[in-house]
Amino acid sequence: MDKQLIPIQRPPLLHRTVQAAIRTYIVENNLQPDDMLPPENDLAQQLGVSRSSVREAIKGLESLGVLEARRGSGVFVRSFSFDPILNNLEYSLLFDLRELVELLEIRRVLETGMVGVALAVMGEEQLTVLEQIVERMRVRAEAGEAFPDEDRAFHLALFRKVENQTLLKLLDIFWLVLNKAIQHNPVLWDDNPLWTCQLHADIVQALRTGDEAEAGRALFKHYAGIEQRLARTTPEDAA
Repeated sequence: MDKQLIPIQRPPLLHRTVQAAIRTYIVENNLQPDDMLPPENDLAQQLGVSRSSVREAIKGLESLGVLEARRGSGVFVRSFSFDPILNNLEYSLLFDLRELVELLEIRRVLETGMVGVALAVMGEEQLTVLEQIVERMRVRAEAGEAFPDEDRAFHLALFRKVENQTLLKLLDIFWLVLNKAIQHNPVLWDDNPLWTCQLHADIVQALRTGDEAEAGRALFKHYAGIEQRLARTTPEDAA
């Protein structure tokens, strides 16, 4: 029997090939944020492609946060930012609550896993800041208000002394995505802010006494409350 033909692999789109070449150029030349790329004409000539292909590739890399085109100046390497990731995540997560639950689980694991590290470097000044944030939470909770801004400040302050910028950015992404979802789905709003405030107070109290396990349990309870609100939005999850 004759051998069958092997399906032809579709070649990548030209602008994607150009994107890969530009990324390689950046890495091999050790370009840093704010370093400028060669002009479009030079890139096109070196790559043997049209200027339109280079321009399309640059636009794609801009959307990914790799490059920044500055009118009248040129194209520059951009500082790393989670913003493009967040912008791509938010629309799918706003409408796929199961993925939002999974994202929340990741954040819970990160925080409960890192709370011991935070405790090891925590001093009186940081504890005071956390207590002040909890007090602002209490004022809003007693007025029947949710306190998303204070919640964000609390979790960032909790891990700021760890000096892990990637951790802080990841935690902030999870917070931003959740709160964008809350804005589009009122069912997710905290309907028991006093209880949520108390959980944050319990976290601080455990930290003040040096009880890592209790701080982890209070964090776990906090996220369990958010997961319960998410479960109420879909009948199958609630069941």
